[in-house]
Amino acid sequence: MSLRVARRLLLERVPRRAPPTSTRLAASVAPSIAAVDGFSPPTPRCPLGLLRQYRLFFSTQPSVLDQAQNPAVVDPRSLLPEEEFHRLADETIHDLLEKFEEYGDAVQLDGYEIDYGNHVLTLNLGTFGTYVINKQTPNRQIWLSSPVSGPSRFDWDATANTWVYKRTKANLLQLLEEEVGKLCGKPITLC
Repeated sequence: MSLRVARRLLLERVPRRAPPTSTRLAASVAPSIAAVDGFSPPTPRCPLGLLRQYRLFFSTQPSVLDQAQNPAVVDPRSLLPEEEFHRLADETIHDLLEKFEEYGDAVQLDGYEIDYGNHVLTLNLGTFGTYVINKQTPNRQIWLSSPVSGPSRFDWDATANTWVYKRTKANLLQLLEEEVGKLCGKPITLC
């Protein structure tokens, strides 16, 4: 007798009970998963088979996260000491705050607003968008969210004495000078 026949006979003799919660959940998501890559959900006649097929489906399909560009793994030995990171990052952010305030007085732009709180610098350029600059202590980085170039993570480059985005080699201050100057129509000096 084959294993398949023995299993079928065993399942026929076992009294029917309500399927486990995980089986009901898997059966409830089957219609929404059916549209993905031609996946056909199994019939709920065999709860164990149902779960196995779902497990196989979810573990073998490429994830959207797998396809995204993830940041490189950080070697803790290459990180700045935390005190030095805070000193450099705070100095940079406070300097940017002062220069953006001066620039805001020189540029009469509707909606131009600067806010600094909880170690987050927000520069609102009205209809042109909002820049957010903050410290990311665990990675020893300054993070920038730009309405023009999107998110960036800047590491301290001791040889260049500035914050640099490793993927594009962009300098934080130069990037902000270029983008803000173009959006507002007046050059700004941050370096």
